[in-house]
Amino acid sequence: MAIPANAAATSLSFPVIHMEKLETEERGAAMEVIRDACENWGFFELLNHGISHELMDEVERVSKAHYAACREEQFKEFAARTLEAGEKGADVKDVDWESTFFVRHLPASNLADLPNLDHHYRQVMKEFASEIEKLAEKVLDLLCENLGLEEGYLKRAFTGSNGPTFGTKVSSYPPCPRPDLVDGLRAHTDAGGVILLFQDDQVSGLQLLKDGAWVDVPPMRHAVVVNIGDQLEVITNGRYKSVMHRVLTRPDGNRMSVASFYNPGADAVIFPAPALMGAAEAAGKNEGEEGTAEYPSFVFEDYMNLYLRHKFEAKEPRFEAMKVDAAPIATV
Repeated sequence: MAIPANAAATSLSFPVIHMEKLETEERGAAMEVIRDACENWGFFELLNHGISHELMDEVERVSKAHYAACREEQFKEFAARTLEAGEKGADVKDVDWESTFFVRHLPASNLADLPNLDHHYRQVMKEFASEIEKLAEKVLDLLCENLGLEEGYLKRAFTGSNGPTFGTKVSSYPPCPRPDLVDGLRAHTDAGGVILLFQDDQVSGLQLLKDGAWVDVPPMRHAVVVNIGDQLEVITNGRYKSVMHRVLTRPDGNRMSVASFYNPGADAVIFPAPALMGAAEAAGKNEGEEGTAEYPSFVFEDYMNLYLRHKFEAKEPRFEAMKVDAAPIATV
């Protein structure tokens, strides 16, 4: 699949959901925005989502302070090597201009084991993870409602023998003097279920691919960006789409990103929801005719193993590869 390098389209109206409207007579209109976003964008932003602004401000403060104190010098060494190689003619498009660490929350937390995190940072991240987990499950319930699935279906679909997997990637995208040489993060879809991102509201860079053009995901103060992962595309039998996205480098500003991934358990069997295979309208069939599964069934861990080797490639060959050893479909 050819991915355009430039030409960001910024004239489109990015989908934003004010969650308080879900409790008013405007619920229907808000749910329609969510439906359109999941089917046609793969992304949307949430405002008034219930996570306190004070907590989000503290997550931002301690994350930026941690980068400056613990990761900046190491990144500068990487940056110098990368720029030197690129300016000598080497292709550095296969690296990402980012500094990251990953916190695992479920099924078992590794927060206490991570080096260079003080007690306050650990407590802030623990509280934030708890709030993001609740919001992720609320989003899944909203998606169930939109899809006409029974309440709790998606959460159960993600539950392996030890529940879902859930973790947070904390990233910094420092200034880059040569944005033409390297991206902050190369174009990819996300492998998992639903992703909730708290991003810098001052420094932009995140873009998604829509209708052949790159579209900016606008930074908004105290918003949470939600995007659809590959597993939700499979479970919805293609009604929802995961989409390519990337992070551009910038010559100024250090962009913060705190992305939380609510994914299936490692041994969860993923397959299209029967209710979405059998819907006559969705399948393009006459009423009463059986629908078709457009995606294979597979064990999530097997998909992840494939994804790690082919992350920065199109998703469709990954889905095709999983058809070879399709897993038996379980009852959700």
